[in-house]
Amino acid sequence: MPSRRSGRADRDDRGQVAVEFVGMVPLILLLVAAVWECVLIGYAFSLAGNAADEAARAGAVKGEAQCRAAAKEHIGDAWNLRVECAQSGDIYRARVRLGIPVLFPGLDFGDIDGTGGAAMEKEAK
Repeated sequence: MPSRRSGRADRDDRGQVAVEFVGMVPLILLLVAAVWECVLIGYAFSLAGNAADEAARAGAVKGEAQCRAAAKEHIGDAWNLRVECAQSGDIYRARVRLGIPVLFPGLDFGDIDGTGGAAMEKEAK
């Protein structure tokens, strides 16, 4: 005569994986969002630094108007760009400020600064 298991032993584990997966989905999504935010912040630092370098180089050769134009050329409108260009002695300095994006550019929670400098030059005629 077959013996019957009693109590909990009668139940099987069907559906357990689905329940655990549903419980882990919010944590997985939170982790993905945190990693994406880190990527966006790193990309913003890279963009700000490159734009500042390009702006300072253009400003050293052609002046403030070209400095601003060079910075805007490398940054999209969604990054909330602000540019400061000025000559400081023999160095032309550019400062680019971008908004720190929250999950996508356009929704900002602070600023990232990028600075650049280039030696003043005269354009060849």
